Amino acid sequence: MTKYILGILIAFSLVSCNQKSKVEKEVEEIPIEIKVERFDEAFFETKPKDLQNLKAIYPFFFPEGVSDSVWIEKMENKDWRDLYQEVQNKFPDFNKQTQEIEDLFQHIKYYFPKTVVPKVYTVIAEMDYNNKAIYANDKLIIALELYLGKQHKFYQFPEYLKQNFEERQMMPDIVSSFYLRKSVPPADNTLLSNMIYAGKELYLKDVLIPNYTDAEKIGYQPEQITWCVENESYMWRFFIDENLLFESDSRLANRFINLAPFSKFYLEIDNESPGRVGQWVGWQIVRSFMNNNEVSLQDMLKMDAKQLFERSKYKPKKS
Repeated sequence: MTKYILGILIAFSLVSCNQKSKVEKEVEEIPIEIKVERFDEAFFETKPKDLQNLKAIYPFFFPEGVSDSVWIEKMENKDWRDLYQEVQNKFPDFNKQTQEIEDLFQHIKYYFPKTVVPKVYTVIAEMDYNNKAIYANDKLIIALELYLGKQHKFYQFPEYLKQNFEERQMMPDIVSSFYLRKSVPPADNTLLSNMIYAGKELYLKDVLIPNYTDAEKIGYQPEQITWCVENESYMWRFFIDENLLFESDSRLANRFINLAPFSKFYLEIDNESPGRVGQWVGWQIVRSFMNNNEVSLQDMLKMDAKQLFERSKYKPKKS
């Protein structure tokens, strides 16, 4: 009997692997060519006297009403030029990243065939960590100054933010921006709705960047993933016992969903926990739903959070 069950499990595993290989082979056959414009180089290598030519080529980077003196000051400012040099040192070319973006958009085109493949523009912006990569249909803008490595001397940010200023976070950030274009905002502000909204984004990363680790997808350190796995059952029991899932208190997002150095259970474990544990739990709910239902990726993204949760059959794993 044991051998029979083992045989079934092995067969099931082989079928799953073959199915995955089949999808990946089909993905690889999708023709994608990404064109990259190094606007960061174009801007800082342009002489002030040639600014008008630059503006004519890239008008969308020069908002109306901004004086030319602002751009010229930026071109000549020592701090900006030092930052430009650091970006050049880190990204002397963009070939490796271009290949990764092409691979990502092969996956995107497989699941979302009508997607427009964007032209990529690399920039040096204002260190806005909320907008590291911006997908806007025919354009993808990537702020290279935020991928220099978490220990870079120019970063004056808390550790929980700096840990994601790594080159490896570029593809997850692009998927996050793409998700904003494809997602349906939560119908309400309950904790459960916000958890599942974030969980859908993370599941999209499972599908679009399958070779990335869970830590990279959510922007955690490996030990933070370990903490979540080991405390999954405890966190779920806390949400249930405190009647938080269907609570609309706006403070819950800051406690469990939004960027933060740690989550706020208001218990001794807080300082041990990573921020955004609600996102991680929402991810597990969405994974459970997709494992237990025959639903397309597109349909899942449109689903109501409560309905998705009820059909997920989610049960937290006990450590």
